[in-house]
Amino acid sequence: MKNMNDEIFKIDFPTEIVREGKIKVLVPKLKAFVKSPSEYAPSKAPVFYNPVMELNRDIAVLALQAYQRILNREISVCEPLASCGVRGTRFAAEVAGVEKVVINDINARAFQLASCNVHLNKLSERVLVKNEDANFLLGQYGAPRKRFDVLDIDPFGSPVLYLDSSIRAIRNGGLLALTATDMAPLCGVHSKACIRKYGGKPLRTEYCHELAVRLVAGCLAMTAAKFEMGVNILFSHSTHHYVRIYATLKYGARRADENVKNMGYIIHCFKCLHRTSLKKLFIIKRSIKCSECESNVDIAGRLWLGKIVDKHFCELMEKEAKRRAFKHAGTIRKILTLVKNESDAPVTYYVLDKICNQLGSPVPPVKQVINAVKKAGFQAFLTHFNSRGLKSDASSKDVKEIVQKTLKDGKL
Repeated sequence: MKNMNDEIFKIDFPTEIVREGKIKVLVPKLKAFVKSPSEYAPSKAPVFYNPVMELNRDIAVLALQAYQRILNREISVCEPLASCGVRGTRFAAEVAGVEKVVINDINARAFQLASCNVHLNKLSERVLVKNEDANFLLGQYGAPRKRFDVLDIDPFGSPVLYLDSSIRAIRNGGLLALTATDMAPLCGVHSKACIRKYGGKPLRTEYCHELAVRLVAGCLAMTAAKFEMGVNILFSHSTHHYVRIYATLKYGARRADENVKNMGYIIHCFKCLHRTSLKKLFIIKRSIKCSECESNVDIAGRLWLGKIVDKHFCELMEKEAKRRAFKHAGTIRKILTLVKNESDAPVTYYVLDKICNQLGSPVPPVKQVINAVKKAGFQAFLTHFNSRGLKSDASSKDVKEIVQKTLKDGKL
């Protein structure tokens, strides 16, 4: 039986109302579109909706609010790939200082559902719903006085197709949020696809999720450089099946040049797990050898070697998180704390399971190893990328020796 909103907005498929954050939204009833438990329900529905991404949207609300606090003025927001409009509707309802939100989807059914949700939450005066191609929509806001303060690109797959139009449609100093869910290319399963899309080679290493963030960031930086814009990465995280980046963009050829200087390569030895980063790669005829074990190495890049998080911005997000009662509050606090603490950490991380597999030894507690690494005079940080991971400026040889000593001292 259809309700009144279904009749007004011509919703012709099974739906249900769910609560997320401060809003209630009409979404596809996912159980109605799958025939077996193995099917991916969100992709089977006529309008894409993924309840797992609520955590992503929670963090997005915090990031937008932190950014608005920095500007201390009203902001305009655009979500050009809105699907049922949950994210954009939440921005209007939950982020103080949002003057207007434009949400859009090329899918006519998604447009109807998003329109219904804006109406359902009584936000029609501040939220405009459009039914156009995302790049065409963004092209209409490319003029200087029409651009947005915030753009949130959350596609099914890669955000690369929307980078050029997004950069043209964002104000000087504006915030661009990007989601990439194509983890198979970014993590090295389909290397050629990653090179085509992001302009950098991935590697199937234990720290591939950080490489994924840096590949996306590098693609953004080089695309922005074409428009003589510099990029400042404020926050990034890898969660579930995606990576997410928040960055501000500012005009200036010098800023763009500085971004280019932050591009480089990571050299990795799959035999001894040694890794190092290089800003420039000198091409030579013979294979590059590992400085630790003389084995042949592999190369990831070109990718972003600069910072992938701003500590102050993390602190602002933490303050905002304390004021809100999100369903995933504990997980959010943990992510923010870990990301903030690794803001000054070296590039890449070690995974103890991988280290101990090479040593043929049991795996000691990660915090115990971190304390031992620090005691040995090196930096050591937990990382949100992997619960068994640690970031350190110690070499793989040093880490192995410290792990062995830790095991010996602990008699594990």
